[in-house]
Amino acid sequence: MSQRKVPPFRAEHLGSLLRPASLIKARQAWRDGKLPRDELTRMEDDAIREVVALQERVGLQVISDGEFRKRSWRDLLFEATEGYSRDLTPSDFTFTDYSGQTRKGGSVPDAIGRLRRREPMAPGFEFVRKLTARTVKATLPAPSVNHFFRGDRMLEKGPYRGDRRAYFGDIAAIYRQEIADLAAQGCTYLQIDDVPSAVVCDPRNAQVVGDRGEDPEALVDQYYELFNDAVRERPANMTIGVHLCRGNSGHGQASGGYERIAQRLFQKLDANVYFLEYDTERAGGFEPLRHLPRDRFAVLGIISTKLSALEPVDELRRRVDQATRFVDLERLCLSPQCGFASSYEQTRFSEADEVRKLEHLVRASQKLWGDA
Repeated sequence: MSQRKVPPFRAEHLGSLLRPASLIKARQAWRDGKLPRDELTRMEDDAIREVVALQERVGLQVISDGEFRKRSWRDLLFEATEGYSRDLTPSDFTFTDYSGQTRKGGSVPDAIGRLRRREPMAPGFEFVRKLTARTVKATLPAPSVNHFFRGDRMLEKGPYRGDRRAYFGDIAAIYRQEIADLAAQGCTYLQIDDVPSAVVCDPRNAQVVGDRGEDPEALVDQYYELFNDAVRERPANMTIGVHLCRGNSGHGQASGGYERIAQRLFQKLDANVYFLEYDTERAGGFEPLRHLPRDRFAVLGIISTKLSALEPVDELRRRVDQATRFVDLERLCLSPQCGFASSYEQTRFSEADEVRKLEHLVRASQKLWGDA
């Protein structure tokens, strides 16, 4: 099989990496008003230099900044946009950890004014691009994240009340500005993290959406229209990947395979690559891959960022072979099911564990495809 020179690569990862303890401490000091912003930026720069070198050492062809300039995968979306309240309200959806304990998902603000892009959602791309000759991937939350976790109730206190489509129109315009900015900095690979699509596959979560007075099937259709509107002006040389995630903590927010959304996801969404969580049985089987068009790729997230044990290569091979019943091997790649640290607070692995996992990912890909 020929070596891939363009994304997606056989060994992929989802962007976020463990923040050094010194950077976690510094960010908290900045939030507490005890550290100047320029000093935090200097420390972020130093940490990003190191994490780029780490990715190169383990043999990855795709590089990220570890999301070190973000507090979490999602929250800069709200922090970088004018029009959202500072007060937060818990999500409608529930996380379940491995012990069976439950908690509400992350809290989100209300839309209290017209939305306007204030600063980047993916800051510092140009900095990391200058550190490596390899492909650098930027990451953004899906535009649907602006709505899904509380639905239309987050619009009740502002100008979008009763006008979801106007709200989505302004969100899409902000994303087009963001993507144009990334393209101007040289970005040719963008990953968009779409939690809502995977979460609504769980019938219990679809019921939550229904109980708040919204049609979950119609909402998925509107979210995909929003996505396409958001990316429609991207340059022809930019590869768009979509990462579906049920929550990177314990059992997460959902169970249930992709069948409910698969045909729309693969055939209507304007994307090139699909990063699919497949680390546990709660993601269902590979049958939905039968809907994948022949010019698109699926990245199988069957390596865990929740458990430190290394998955046997024979088991990875068995699962990839199962997937080839529905899509040919040439259009498959391998990754963890999620990032290693979706937020600053996630430190369940040591850096040594993270390196072992990434090295294992590269070795497994080389054995399965002869290429990483």
